[in-house]
Amino acid sequence: MREIGDALAGSSEVALRVHAAERAGHGRTPEREGPLSYADMVEETLAYLDACGLGSAHLVGFSDGGIVGLLLARDHAERVRSLVAISANLTPDAFAPETSTPVPPAIQGRINDDNAALSPGGQAAVERLEDKLRDLWVREPVIEPTSLGAVTAPTLVVAGEHDMIAPAHTELIAASVPGASLAFVPGTGHLLVAEQPGEVAALVLAHLAPLVP
Repeated sequence: MREIGDALAGSSEVALRVHAAERAGHGRTPEREGPLSYADMVEETLAYLDACGLGSAHLVGFSDGGIVGLLLARDHAERVRSLVAISANLTPDAFAPETSTPVPPAIQGRINDDNAALSPGGQAAVERLEDKLRDLWVREPVIEPTSLGAVTAPTLVVAGEHDMIAPAHTELIAASVPGASLAFVPGTGHLLVAEQPGEVAALVLAHLAPLVP
C-alpha cells in the first residue's frame, strides 16, 4: 500500500492528508500475543484514529485491511466518511486459487525483505505472523452479506481481474453494500496494489474526488 499512499498524498486533484496505519506484527509495529482476529484489528484501528485525533476518515483498506474497513463501516458508521475495500472477503471459502495468478516473484521478494528488515522481532517474528495469519484465514472473517446493508458510507469495492478472491464473491460484496461501486483492475492478481499502484490510486482518487472539499 506504500505506493498507493504516496500517490494519494501527492495528488494535485484531491487535497488529502494521508495517514498509514500498521497492524500488529506488520512494519515496525510489534506483534501481539495470542491468535489474530478481525475484531481486534477493528479495535486497533479505532485506537489509531483516536490517537491521530480523527473523529472520522476516508478509509482505504487492502486484503485484511479491506475486511477491517467493511466491519468499521458497518459497526462504526460515524467514523467512516467513505470506504475503498480492495481484495476483501466475507468468509474463508471466498478463495479461488485455480483462477488466480501467482504473486510475481520480484514483488514477493521485496515484501519478504521489507517485512524482515522492518519487524522489531526480525525474521522469526515475520514467520510467527505468517503462521498466525494462516490460522486466521481458515477461521475468519464470518460476515453475513445482508449485514452490510447497514453501511452508509460511499463505498468502492476493488479487486484484481485474477484475484485469489473469487470474482463472484467480490461482486457479492459490492451488491451487499447500498450504492457501492465495483471495479476490477485488468491483468492483476491479489497484490494489485503493488502490481498496478497507479491504476489503483486513480480509482481511489476518482472515488474520493466528489467527497473531499
